Amino acid sequence: MKVKTVNIFERFVNLIRDKTNEKQFLIFSSVLVGFSTGLAAVVLKMFVHVIRTYLVEGYFFKFDFKYIYLILPLIGIGITVLIVKYFFKGQLNRGTSVILYSIAKKSSFLPFYQMYSHIFTSALTVGFGGSAGLESPIVNTGSAIGSNFAKTYKLNYKERTLLLAAGAAGGIAGAFNAPIAGVLFALEVILVDITISAFIPLLIAAAAGALTSNILLQESNLLFFKLQAPFDYHNTPFYILLGVLAGFVSLYYVIIFEKIETSLSKINSIYIKWIIGGTCLALLFAFFPSLYGEGYESIKALANINTSELFNNSLLQKYLSDKWLILAFITVAMLLKSIAAGVTLGSGGNGGNFAPSLFVGAYLGFVFAFFLNLIGFKNVPISNYTIVAMAGILSGVFHAPLTGIFLIAEITGGYELIIPLMMVSSISYIIVRYFHPESLDVKKLKEKGTIVSDNKDKSTLSKLQINTLIESDFTPIHFKATLRQVVETIKVCKRNTFPVIKKNGKLLGVIYLDNIKEEMFNAELYDVVTAKELMVKPIMVVNEQDDIFVIMKKFDESGQWNLPVVNDGIYLGFLSKSTILDTYRSKILASV
Repeated sequence: MKVKTVNIFERFVNLIRDKTNEKQFLIFSSVLVGFSTGLAAVVLKMFVHVIRTYLVEGYFFKFDFKYIYLILPLIGIGITVLIVKYFFKGQLNRGTSVILYSIAKKSSFLPFYQMYSHIFTSALTVGFGGSAGLESPIVNTGSAIGSNFAKTYKLNYKERTLLLAAGAAGGIAGAFNAPIAGVLFALEVILVDITISAFIPLLIAAAAGALTSNILLQESNLLFFKLQAPFDYHNTPFYILLGVLAGFVSLYYVIIFEKIETSLSKINSIYIKWIIGGTCLALLFAFFPSLYGEGYESIKALANINTSELFNNSLLQKYLSDKWLILAFITVAMLLKSIAAGVTLGSGGNGGNFAPSLFVGAYLGFVFAFFLNLIGFKNVPISNYTIVAMAGILSGVFHAPLTGIFLIAEITGGYELIIPLMMVSSISYIIVRYFHPESLDVKKLKEKGTIVSDNKDKSTLSKLQINTLIESDFTPIHFKATLRQVVETIKVCKRNTFPVIKKNGKLLGVIYLDNIKEEMFNAELYDVVTAKELMVKPIMVVNEQDDIFVIMKKFDESGQWNLPVVNDGIYLGFLSKSTILDTYRSKILASV
């Protein structure tokens, strides 16, 4: 029955494709991708809800031990680790870096299993209390849906990339019921260049994702706020100061998260990492229970100025009667969230930094406004600052100020706070960009040698697969070969450049036909002169590991149009500047 349904669907899609042109089919595809991704977001949210309601609260919380939740993340991460190892062969790349890499190096192809792997693993991690978010897994799922749909119906690279981004837009839109934020996230984080015509598929996919979420998800499963006070321009200096604080707190989050995750990644045993991670989370949750899970409930509590919910079941609860102590408690919880998120993901759990960023932002805004209230500024609305600071941290951590601004505007149901949102987000982004030029995911890719740029020319160049451009039809000559043997080789070759190598393949030099014409017509030298004497040292060589920009710089500095390629000194072939430029032009034309 299932196979029959799939076949009917495929026939329907193929019928639509036959009856429409390319642009119309792309619009139709974006609708399907948007609804599919929105449905994936709903399934993930409901999966987490079922785990918490029927398994965690319905089973584990029946034990007569109020601190039972401390061991739950250990269980969730452990199950996730085992699923990844035995069902996905240890391959489960998190974050948008895998999406950016697929665009840059894999022609926007994402593996089929990524359409469902993140749903199961992130639901188990977060459902059992792992301190991470669900939005990044939703984005990965949506992007995989878009990529595989395009692959199934043999769409070209440009359309495939656009549907991949449409899946990401639909995922964010579905997760927050925020279609504009979904589109802007795709533009700021996923796509490096965009044309006006490409906006339409993104808008449609985001609208479809948000509509699906709006129909199927209850409001309690979404992050939503109601403004309690209008924007007062007299508070502008405070919002500017909040933007500065958001920038430096974002830097703190990025640096600490990266260090924690990197430190855990150096541990070879997945089981030791799991035990260390689960134990660390248990200790953190014992004192700061609000770090448990996504943290959206505590964000709502702060927005409603209900601090008592934050330290229920905390070992410090009996000491938190003074307002200054409460302020200190919330500040420390804010600073520990990056550690909790780093430990959750670094120890084998699956999730993202979206929800933790919003958590840190809400806590920062609350701490800032609460402090101002305590020292006498009674007209500072705590709720507004709690909401606005979320955009500031999100903008700083993801390098996506527009996403931060419009996400918070949409989840608050209006644009009453658009001015402070713009101020705080832009200031935070500028500060983080100055000290940390790349986002976490882009930095990971650059450390692996993958170049991601918002410049179209650089982006197109970075997509070139250098190993496919190496020309291997240059005939190597052994360095001990005589001039007679060299001439015999030249007779049967169409090339005028000949690499000179040792027996082990190591490159020693290059013989250029133009440089040995005089020797070639001197028969007395045929058995006297060797290839080693005829060769010249190459002005520059290309290492197989060099990126395209290093290679182009070597071409410019050497003045050569052909350069030998080596790997640890072993000759591999030649790279032609003409071939690179021709391939680059073809890529540019294909993207128009």
